[in-house]
Amino acid sequence: MQPVDFTTLVAVCSDLQAHWTPARCEQVYQLDRSTLAIALRTLSRRDWLTISWHPQAARLHIGEPPPRIPDTFTFSQQLKHQLGGLALVVIDPIAPWERVLDMQFARRPGDPTEWHLYVEIMGKYSNVILTTARGQIVTAAHQVSEQQSSVRPILTGALYEPPPAITGPFPTRSEAFETWQERVALIPGQVKKQILRAYSGLSSALVATLLEAAEIDPVQGTETLSDDQWQRLFHHWQTWLHQLETADFYPGWTATGYSVLGWHTQTPADNVQTLLRDYYTHELNLQTFERLKNQLNQRLKNLLKKLHTKANGFSDRLDQSDQADDYRRRADLLMAYSHQWQPGMPMMSLADFETGEPVEIPLNPENNAIQTAQKLYKQHGKLKRARNAVMPLLAEVRSEIAYLEQVEAALAQIPEYEQPEDLEAIADIREELIQQGYLDAPDYRSGPRRSQDTQFHRSRTPSGFPVIIGRNNRQNDQLISQVATDYDLWFHTQEIPGSHVLLRLEAGQMPSDADLQHVADLAAFFSRARQADQVPVVYTQPQHVYKPKGARPGMVIYKHETVLWGQPQRLKASTDKDPGQALSTFAH
Repeated sequence: MQPVDFTTLVAVCSDLQAHWTPARCEQVYQLDRSTLAIALRTLSRRDWLTISWHPQAARLHIGEPPPRIPDTFTFSQQLKHQLGGLALVVIDPIAPWERVLDMQFARRPGDPTEWHLYVEIMGKYSNVILTTARGQIVTAAHQVSEQQSSVRPILTGALYEPPPAITGPFPTRSEAFETWQERVALIPGQVKKQILRAYSGLSSALVATLLEAAEIDPVQGTETLSDDQWQRLFHHWQTWLHQLETADFYPGWTATGYSVLGWHTQTPADNVQTLLRDYYTHELNLQTFERLKNQLNQRLKNLLKKLHTKANGFSDRLDQSDQADDYRRRADLLMAYSHQWQPGMPMMSLADFETGEPVEIPLNPENNAIQTAQKLYKQHGKLKRARNAVMPLLAEVRSEIAYLEQVEAALAQIPEYEQPEDLEAIADIREELIQQGYLDAPDYRSGPRRSQDTQFHRSRTPSGFPVIIGRNNRQNDQLISQVATDYDLWFHTQEIPGSHVLLRLEAGQMPSDADLQHVADLAAFFSRARQADQVPVVYTQPQHVYKPKGARPGMVIYKHETVLWGQPQRLKASTDKDPGQALSTFAH
């Protein structure tokens, strides 16, 4: 993830100064453990300023409004109490080349500053600190004790001290070409590394951009650079410094991230605020998606392994209980032929009542035939009782396995992060497992949901009828309970975990065989049997699909079904050729 460097911070700061000072602080909301949102209002606009001290994504920019759920963080409550209703009058770096901004608040523009909010964008050491006008710390995102840092503790009541100053030398426009070249080439080595070593205040992404603009390989040795290459690199170096001085920035997307300099950008951005908002939203969503997916996959794998072990144990006990009739048959034979028993006999061979075949029955020399028969009757009764007790337990375990395999199938349908709806779909799965008691989440907070049809997969049949596919159990339930009408048709793989699929029809419309086959292919494609050649798929009217009382999410029963054979490989081949033709995901 590309960090916010000094150049980007200057671009953000200059844009905020131009458009958001002065501005009234109307509200403070903390989105998570490392992100704030401050509502700012000017005479012409209102929006939310995002401030983050995330160790990998520390930043500030105009961002999205926060969700409509209670804010339970203490830090934001303290900021709200002190800054609410005040005017943001100044946003400035505290010193040249320092990635620390001083946001000053006063009662109204022109009044003396009452509060300073220091935003320190310094990687894993990032912080946000509120002080009085005299510099006394009132609250901080991270309290740093003297045991944690003897160089710069950050404690409530102490005076604010800026981070340790960066040692130079720093880039300057007044530096002559010869001096600059001598400094960079002083020690032979890769040109990118030597520039980073020669000057402070630079980032790896910035130097990479300069070298790309000068058409120089970053790993090329300084001793091999031609005069023309040195001149091109110095020209872009001077251009960059000029842009810093004049705040002349051109934000846009590059092949590997973003840039505010406008060099070799593939797509320009509207402004630096939307650029940073979109970039870090995507990168953090991707990071969260991967973490959640790995967490859920591992949890489901462990749960299913334990349940299969439990089911095998119950099955073994049922297999043993199947021998109950054999115990009774042998006991009956011993009772019928007890007169043939003689003391000390180790075994009796008796003819079976029905087949006449000899049945060998081991005997305990200490017990007679009747005593042995009584023990066999007791074993028969015990195994019968065990069977009656084990069968409902096995049925419950198999039901639980079916449910978790359904969840696992839904998770497999979201292989990678492409858009925010993918993260929301996987967050639904996590929330479901928490609610069902399969995941522990002490800090879990249920967030607001978009409209019910936001995240569904959607497609169309050859005749143009719309098709809706659930991406998880929450959406599967919604298809039946909220979306389906009496004219629709409901599809699902037969006894195979997969998505619920709804073919939308109006009164009097009749799908063709090709339409039905297409939807059957979709149901097979969005199931656990995606790799198979043919998959049994059932379809019926939604009125014949029921959710039993107490059933887990996504679990239904149905009747009056018709069976088709879905062919997921046919759909897979068409999506490989043209993903937008056979399947599209609508994001509103």
